[in-house]
Amino acid sequence: MIVEKQLNVPVMLFSVKGTVLPRIWPHVLLVALVAVGVTATTGFWPGLLPEISLAPFSLIGLVLSIFLGFRNNACYERWWEGRKQWGQAIAHCRALAREIPALLPGDRPRQSRILRRAAGFAAGLAARLRDRDESAALRPWLPDAEFESLAGLRNQPGMALAGITHDLAEASRAGALDPIKFQVLEAHVEGLSGVQAACERINATPTPFSYSLLLHRTSWIFCLLAPFGLIGALGWFTPFFSVLLAYAFFGLDALGDELEAPFGLMPNHLPLDAFVRAIEIEIRQALGEPAPEPLAPVNGRLT
Repeated sequence: MIVEKQLNVPVMLFSVKGTVLPRIWPHVLLVALVAVGVTATTGFWPGLLPEISLAPFSLIGLVLSIFLGFRNNACYERWWEGRKQWGQAIAHCRALAREIPALLPGDRPRQSRILRRAAGFAAGLAARLRDRDESAALRPWLPDAEFESLAGLRNQPGMALAGITHDLAEASRAGALDPIKFQVLEAHVEGLSGVQAACERINATPTPFSYSLLLHRTSWIFCLLAPFGLIGALGWFTPFFSVLLAYAFFGLDALGDELEAPFGLMPNHLPLDAFVRAIEIEIRQALGEPAPEPLAPVNGRLT
């Protein structure tokens, strides 16, 4: 995620970092070449190419911009929901780090197992959402025997939560937790499970394909035909304004693609590694272990 703090005029006008320009420049270049060809042909051989009225392009451009705006709003909602879910995960882990030592005093091994599983869950979930190795993410947080029992399972983060519930239930049966305290702690485990379900829903359910395909095709058709409608009114300025249109429409389209799947590694995706590090800091501090520093942006980007 881009975390630039100073957005002065040069940065706003000329920055490429964090923009969709690296993804769309071939599309914009193609439109520019078409516009230059139409302009040169019309300038040197008048009447050779048909001139199209600007009116239909104005109407189509207005409708297309509205549809792109609707799609981007829907994609941004997915991005923001992912951010809220990870905010809840951090809140639940902080609550566990605060409440476990207070509600299970004197049982240091059990405290350590529960809190380390919570940190392992966060690391495993981030790996799962980014198609990384879940086992490698969970390995530093689980005992050898428990880690080996997870081998081959499809939902390893969920099994880490199951281990927390199992430990809480054992403590409850042993009389170390009364039913109210058990429910308080188990509510955080259920909350983490809900976070996983919500993130997997976002990851596995893209926006309708036909809707996205319609916008992609319409954007291409509009941008490639726009020079034929602009040439009569703009003349030799046609390539410049065609490039602006292409940058706007292809840029909005590409930005929607990025926001639609918010858990990846593109510049505008959510910084899952930073979220996992924040949880690790809370857990290690609760366990009395040395805590690492929060992840810092690298060249203005947080991963």
